[in-house]
Amino acid sequence: MTHNAGYAQDLEVRVRGNPEAIATEIRPALKQVSSTLPVKSISVLAKEVRDSIQQNRGYAELSSAFGLLVLFLACIGLYGTMAYRVSRRTHEIGVRMALGAQPGDVLRLVTRECLMLLGIGLVIGVALALASTKIIASQLFEVQPNDPLTFAAVVAVLVIVALAACYIPARRAMKVDPMVALRYE
Repeated sequence: MTHNAGYAQDLEVRVRGNPEAIATEIRPALKQVSSTLPVKSISVLAKEVRDSIQQNRGYAELSSAFGLLVLFLACIGLYGTMAYRVSRRTHEIGVRMALGAQPGDVLRLVTRECLMLLGIGLVIGVALALASTKIIASQLFEVQPNDPLTFAAVVAVLVIVALAACYIPARRAMKVDPMVALRYE
């Protein structure tokens, strides 16, 4: 309870049971203590806390939506890059297959290239994320800015998304007909 010129500004009451039901009994009880004590409003602490974090929850949901959008765009970008690179190497892949490369070898070739691009992106991304942790630390709730589990989970999700994004171009590369690829210009 805080005092200002002899009057209590805030009064907290701990109750057992439903606080909304007891709130109607508080006003008459305060009138019995002091008939001159003005009671402007009665509210439940749980509701006050919920209302105070609603804005932060909105920011978290918006940030999550943007994160998912960025993940989707990264997947599309990686898929496009890999599809383009595979189409540019159709002749080379045809030559490799004509010389005895198996579809699994082609799959490994494309996947290795995809993982190399992913590795470069992860090194840059993790470095930038670690550098920006002090800036975003105030926005994190119950997560340490340099939480290794969070970083590992993000890397794992990105690896899975990258492998999914390069799977279609890799499958397309495995089905290259060597004769058609050798005639391809």
